[in-house]
Amino acid sequence: MVYAWIVGARVRATFEKINDGDYRAMVDGLASSFRYRFHGDHALGGVRTTRESMLRWWERVVRLLPGARFDVQDVLVNGGPWRTRIAVRSSISGDLPDGTRYENTVFQFMTLVWGRVSSVETVEDLQVLERALEAVAESGVEEARAAPIVD
Repeated sequence: MVYAWIVGARVRATFEKINDGDYRAMVDGLASSFRYRFHGDHALGGVRTTRESMLRWWERVVRLLPGARFDVQDVLVNGGPWRTRIAVRSSISGDLPDGTRYENTVFQFMTLVWGRVSSVETVEDLQVLERALEAVAESGVEEARAAPIVD
């Protein structure tokens, strides 16, 4: 029970660091061998397995959705330190260049092995995300239509 509370607090703290502009806190928590999958065939989709591609991906997220913030609603933790499974439900929101607001629900499923993130799978409403990316592209940021960063 205490371990689950500590892991949940750590997950929430990492999202707060991301909200403060420090996405490196998330990247620094990755295991030496990991798999990060964001569902969908869009500029933020794809599978990444290297620290370098994750840094490039986060840099793209910041360029395409500057000021977006996460609000974590639920963190469910199961297992021990040798293999911890985590489910997170959060919302993400931020202003888009056309004056509309981006609001979506994000579900993440993670696995920790001895405190390091070995896998992440991210799912959100792709229609909402793709409309937001199109609004960003129409404002002149063509990168919003780019192929996913994958390796």
